[in-house]
Amino acid sequence: MELYAYCFMPSHACPEQSRRVHLLFRSANEDPSGLIRDFKKHTSKKIMEAIENNAQESRKEWLLWIFRRAGNKNGTTTKSQFWQQHNQPIKLWSEKVIKKKIDYMHNNPIESGFVCNAEDWKYSSARNFQEDFTLLEIDRTGFLG
Repeated sequence: MELYAYCFMPSHACPEQSRRVHLLFRSANEDPSGLIRDFKKHTSKKIMEAIENNAQESRKEWLLWIFRRAGNKNGTTTKSQFWQQHNQPIKLWSEKVIKKKIDYMHNNPIESGFVCNAEDWKYSSARNFQEDFTLLEIDRTGFLG
């Protein structure tokens, strides 16, 4: 995965969702669907393990119940479901569209009232565009700043 921009947000659309993830990426092997599938599989496994093995997680039973309930509602899931099954991928075809999507991602925390400046949101690549790579390093392209 070549990651160019990101923003991790509390959900503002559906109360049952705990987070929303926005990524601008490219699949180096030209298989974005496979990349998303593998990303979701790996991260859900690791996050579920972290919840299950954390004795200090006060919401452990509630979180596990939510994920089991989501899995039970889904006929293709055998145990628990962490990620939604659908994605909302958008194919980006020009520099103008890419910059528009990056601005949308970076402005989400402002629009939600969490911060006044995009780079103040800790879980966003807006910081990277200000040369702050302390949380997560991103890839660069010739036109992304």
